[in-house]
Amino acid sequence: MSLQEDLERIREALEQANAAFQRFTPGEIESRTKQGDDPVTEADTTVDTLLRELLPREGEGWLSEETRDDLSRLEKRRVWVVDPLDGTREFVTGIPEWCVSIGLVIDGEPVAGGICNPVTGETIVGARGLGVTLNGKPARVSDRPGLQGATVVASRSEVKRGEWQGYREDLFTIRPTGSVAYKLGLVAAGLVDATWTLTPKHEWDVAAGVALVLAAGGVTIAGGPEESRFNREKPKLTRLIAAPPQLLPEIQAEIARRG
Repeated sequence: MSLQEDLERIREALEQANAAFQRFTPGEIESRTKQGDDPVTEADTTVDTLLRELLPREGEGWLSEETRDDLSRLEKRRVWVVDPLDGTREFVTGIPEWCVSIGLVIDGEPVAGGICNPVTGETIVGARGLGVTLNGKPARVSDRPGLQGATVVASRSEVKRGEWQGYREDLFTIRPTGSVAYKLGLVAAGLVDATWTLTPKHEWDVAAGVALVLAAGGVTIAGGPEESRFNREKPKLTRLIAAPPQLLPEIQAEIARRG
């Protein structure tokens, strides 16, 4: 199986997921609360079932927010890491900052991924060595030389809780945005300059986005060396930075300055 073939599988799965979402109206859908006080809707489970039917083949593993974890995935070289609806809170409230997120991890490395935002009509797919496309057109991370004037997308909930206070908004613009997978896709496509998280994220939140950022010429820094490997028994990252390589030193200095 080549990465080009994997990309075609991702594109096809995103197209079918996009079609499935046409049954649902964002902002007008009931939700229930699951463990951890996170909302879940019929759309989450419907698309999760669809993607599980489309993606894994014989010998491939599966990790999804909406599927009970099967640790047999730890024995697989190739694992699909999926969030069928990243940004459910935004979906429920009608904010167009949610997406379908599909990542492919091979030997612990996120190598291919794709995200699709059915509301904005943005589909971003890519693989390492093959680059990234936004709606079929080549894209890559921003070429901005420094943080001055940059747009940084930040977790809407983190901003609401005041966790982004203290950063120098006279230096760069902080844009509150939902779905971390969507934020990573925007960085990969060069539509914004950078993003970083202040709270832990699961692998299904970021696997596709990390693959996209790396494929687009960017860099990602996780909370520790062990967190750079995916398909771990406890699939959680303490933090993540995603940016063009030239912005990373300033971002790390800004994070350290704020403490």
